Amino acid sequence: MPLELDPAQTTDAVASLDGIEGSSSSLPRRDIREYARRMAGNESERSKRPIASAVLKDGTLLEMVFRADEHRTAFARCADGRVSESEDFQSLEVGSVVPFAPTNNLLAHGVILFPSEASAYENDSQLAIEIRAFIHRYADLSDAFEEIATHYVPLTWVYDAFNEVPYLRLKGDFGSGKSRCLQAIGSICYKPMFVSGASTISPMFRIIDSFRGTLVLDESDFRFSDEKAEIVKILNNGNAAGFPVLRTDVTPSKEFNPRAFEVFGPKIIASRSSFDDPALESRCLTESLSGKPPRKDIPVSLPESFHEEALVLRNKLLTFRFRHRLEIAQRRAPDVTLAEARMAQIIAPLLAVAQETSAREHIAAFAVRHTMAINAERESSLEAQILDIMSSMRREGAAWNVKDIAVLFGDRYGSDYNRVSPRWMGAQLRRRLSLIPVKSNGNFVVPKTAESQVMILCERYGVLDEHES
Repeated sequence: MPLELDPAQTTDAVASLDGIEGSSSSLPRRDIREYARRMAGNESERSKRPIASAVLKDGTLLEMVFRADEHRTAFARCADGRVSESEDFQSLEVGSVVPFAPTNNLLAHGVILFPSEASAYENDSQLAIEIRAFIHRYADLSDAFEEIATHYVPLTWVYDAFNEVPYLRLKGDFGSGKSRCLQAIGSICYKPMFVSGASTISPMFRIIDSFRGTLVLDESDFRFSDEKAEIVKILNNGNAAGFPVLRTDVTPSKEFNPRAFEVFGPKIIASRSSFDDPALESRCLTESLSGKPPRKDIPVSLPESFHEEALVLRNKLLTFRFRHRLEIAQRRAPDVTLAEARMAQIIAPLLAVAQETSAREHIAAFAVRHTMAINAERESSLEAQILDIMSSMRREGAAWNVKDIAVLFGDRYGSDYNRVSPRWMGAQLRRRLSLIPVKSNGNFVVPKTAESQVMILCERYGVLDEHES
């Protein structure tokens, strides 16, 4: 819709930008003038809210597209199976909205990537083959994880149809190929937001909340404890819908106004080590990179064709979203028997996306192996060691006196820890196992009423009692 402009406003706006044309700006003169005209537009035009996507109640899908060669953004709109394009959109549900401007720094510097149009593809199976070939061409992953990544990519394009999503995690030391894997997988995900190396954590909340895409995070770039803590908040809250992060915000008038930032969405993370939080660790489907030299057919540096190939796939995946976003959550994932309920929960969306029986079997097998690895690590943890002591005391009919637990723990495992004392043991019982010692006859003990909780914990941590039926 053409803008109604005040000629004086247009002249002043263009004049005010004359200095830009003589600066380092790479925008051509026509784009500067177009930007000036838009800035000088009437009040209703300036009040339009920028968004990147929307799902309307009537099934209409809006997705922002970005044509870098034309310095132009638009909406690709899918309604009743038909795709059209427009520069803005208006409805009672979302109000008057426009796509983010092409001059936005996040677009100009490739921090967030978009498709340029919705392109046709043959079928979902062929699209999966193309995705896997692209990942294989530029990243060195195990066959099992390559299969997981192949189906994780289309999952990111329909993730908002589900209530939970898993994370992909690349774990390894410097030089192990984590960054290349992030680029190869992340560049074809849904609205990938590359925030690795950010100078501060604050913009991350706003980027995720505003664009609602796939966070591609090099976690090792954030070295300070306060940054790590903020990242953990995003990761802990971000795998399930309905758990925003509250952060302090202050209005221009200095009014205290806390804001809820939506952080739910798929995430691809690179880190050097495991997370301290076992719950967070269980949300990740992890590939451990050995650091061995990559396959000889993988280019040392990414060629220019990489970005063109990634854009072609993003365009096809936009069509995948238009075809499947409204129906994919209704697909029933095949039943997978796993000891860990959480693992069954987080891989369910992957299984719903994967249509080939063999792919589903491979994903399920990966989940089983991943669960076994988590259980093996859990069984060697401090929690398991404490429960091992408590289980032995229970068999002998001894009360769970915290001092006695500390003495027995020190005798069996003390060489692995600096100092084992009753105070230290009491803190571990409370913090790690949620067992609250109470004072009885001058001593702190874990009460007999906690026996059923202890037994559940023993089973969870693999502390088996051969005397139990």
